[in-house]
Amino acid sequence: MASLTGSAVSVSAPVMRRIKATNGASSLNSVSFFGQKRSFSSSARLRISCAAKQETVDKVCEIVRKQLAIPEDTTVTGESKFSELGADSLDTVEIVMGLEESFDISVDENSAQEIATVKDAAEMIDKLIACK
Repeated sequence: MASLTGSAVSVSAPVMRRIKATNGASSLNSVSFFGQKRSFSSSARLRISCAAKQETVDKVCEIVRKQLAIPEDTTVTGESKFSELGADSLDTVEIVMGLEESFDISVDENSAQEIATVKDAAEMIDKLIACK
C-alpha cells in the first residue's frame, strides 16, 4: 500500500529500481501503481509499508500489555506508540527482550531503536522470522 505524506520522496531501493526500469528515468513526477497513474510534486513523500500479520500484531499487543501492566480497559492496537502507553527506554528494552524470547528471534540494537509502535515491532518480527 502506498500513501503520500510529508515533504520528501522516500522510496525503497527495490521499488526505485522498478520505477527506473518502468519509466526509464529516476524522475518521480509520476508513478504507476497497479495500473493507476498518480502524479505528485517532488515535495510529496511516498511511504510504502508492508503489513504485519494480524496474529503477530495481537501477540505483540499482549506482550506490551503484560510488560507495561496496562489495564484491560485500555486499548492497545498496532498504532499504539510505546511512549504513549507509558514506556520509558528501559521498558522498551524489556519489551524487545520479551519479543525476542516469545518469537525466538534476535533483534540487533539498530533495529530495536527504530521500534516506536506495536506495528513497527510486529513488522520487524515478521521480517526476522521470514529470514530464518
